[in-house]
Amino acid sequence: MKKILQLGLMLVLISTYSCKKKFEDLLTNPNQPVSLPAYLILGKELNDLSGGLGGNAPWDAVHRYNQFFCRNYQYYGDNAYAFNNGPFGVYSNDLKNIQQMELEAANSGAPARNVYSAAAKFLKAYYYYHITSLMGDVPMTQALKGLENINGPAYDTQKDVMLQILKWLDEANDDFAVLKTEVADKNFGQYDLFYKGDLSKWQKLANAFQLRVLVSLSKKSGDTDLKIGQRFTQIMGNSSKYPLFSGMADNFSYKYNNDFNRYPLNPSNFGFDALRLNMAETWVKNLTTLEDPRVFATCEPAYKLIDQNSWSLTDFRAFVGSPNGENQTEMETKAQGGLYSLIGRYRYYRTFAAEEGIIAGYPEMCFNIAEAIHRGWVTGDAEQWYKNGIDAMIKFYGITNGSNTFYFLRSGNPTNIADYKTASYNFNFDTYYNQATVKYETGLAGLNKILLQKYLAFFMNSGWEAFLNQRRTGVPVFSVGAGIGNGGVLPKRWTYPVTEQNVNNSNWKAAVDRQFGGQDVVGGELWMNK
Repeated sequence: MKKILQLGLMLVLISTYSCKKKFEDLLTNPNQPVSLPAYLILGKELNDLSGGLGGNAPWDAVHRYNQFFCRNYQYYGDNAYAFNNGPFGVYSNDLKNIQQMELEAANSGAPARNVYSAAAKFLKAYYYYHITSLMGDVPMTQALKGLENINGPAYDTQKDVMLQILKWLDEANDDFAVLKTEVADKNFGQYDLFYKGDLSKWQKLANAFQLRVLVSLSKKSGDTDLKIGQRFTQIMGNSSKYPLFSGMADNFSYKYNNDFNRYPLNPSNFGFDALRLNMAETWVKNLTTLEDPRVFATCEPAYKLIDQNSWSLTDFRAFVGSPNGENQTEMETKAQGGLYSLIGRYRYYRTFAAEEGIIAGYPEMCFNIAEAIHRGWVTGDAEQWYKNGIDAMIKFYGITNGSNTFYFLRSGNPTNIADYKTASYNFNFDTYYNQATVKYETGLAGLNKILLQKYLAFFMNSGWEAFLNQRRTGVPVFSVGAGIGNGGVLPKRWTYPVTEQNVNNSNWKAAVDRQFGGQDVVGGELWMNK
């Protein structure tokens, strides 16, 4: 409790002050001789991690772009992919704060290799991976001199950014390998919201995240500078030097609770949005096609279909999502009329701590390894890694072999268990896995199965990964139509912020010219996807 109160007070102080000045001004303004210790900056950055980049927490807009759910009530917005004004706020906020954290650690007498600099390498890799994946070329080399007040930084090419990301992750692995053998920094452990100072897990994170980055570059597997296959083999071939996640306990995930960190959906907002949001067809249909009981854990059935057909609550035919591209008025009519599945009340509205918010997790890592083996980058048992990923994610929802009880709420109070109807479903993993639609195979069909199961594993977690993987591979097929905006066509990138045209025009123009023929548009193809 003491830790939570300290962090909460720190966040309030920073937030209050930032209404008047930037966070870094608080640290450097000679008229305000205040210096925050590195561990407080770390705590703030880790606390903010899941909500940055345009909002990538559970049920944020990114998960509409991932086609997991839809908004059916127009007054509160639509389902359009409004990819304008990309998230450059990370420069003036997160990246500067991370640099300041490194500086404060050095000023406090920490050696060159310290836990804050190691964590900073991962955090910089994390943020740069996302902004370059969303927009393309971005300022990096000169932007990282931001504390020197350099204005108008040049844009680095996406390839150079990716190479630097891989370098940071290699260095983070090496640093954590040494630091985990030394005396622990108690302050780091106290404000490490994810791993409580367990540097062995931080080291695993750096390596698992590198696998994510390498897989994202699958279309550049022949690049002699990136050396994707060589890097994969290096990591997979030396587990002592490059340890990886071994299970769900290693997940880099945000833990929610009833008090300080409430899950985005909870009893307090049930009356506000529970009927205004419904499940998306892409999520629901892919589950029902596979007869996957995860649909029972995450969705309500379409109750009108239950009534009309006398189906059971766990009849897969009763679960229907709306296409994200559908006309919103029609979507609202169908959702309110019981023809679409709403969000599962028992899992997501009954408490304030529905599930952990995974930012980088074990199941994704399993699927990334399976994909790499399938593509021939590295040797190994692709099927076993594929099965490990599926098994871990199904168990995440509490689904086990045997009889499973699911709870559904047609009306009533989501916190009152007596208002729920229950239904049982017998599950057997081997039976599920041995379906022709699930079981691993060679060739393109097998690759697509890996990609689909990875998509299913990203439900309400890992931010942009579902969208980025779909953009890279086309799996699964996303809904299109007037409802997604952009002329019914899925965008390929975010445009740069309009402010860049005003304050950094020459560098912005050079980047747009070399990438997109002078047009800063959402349909521009990124280097990594060519």
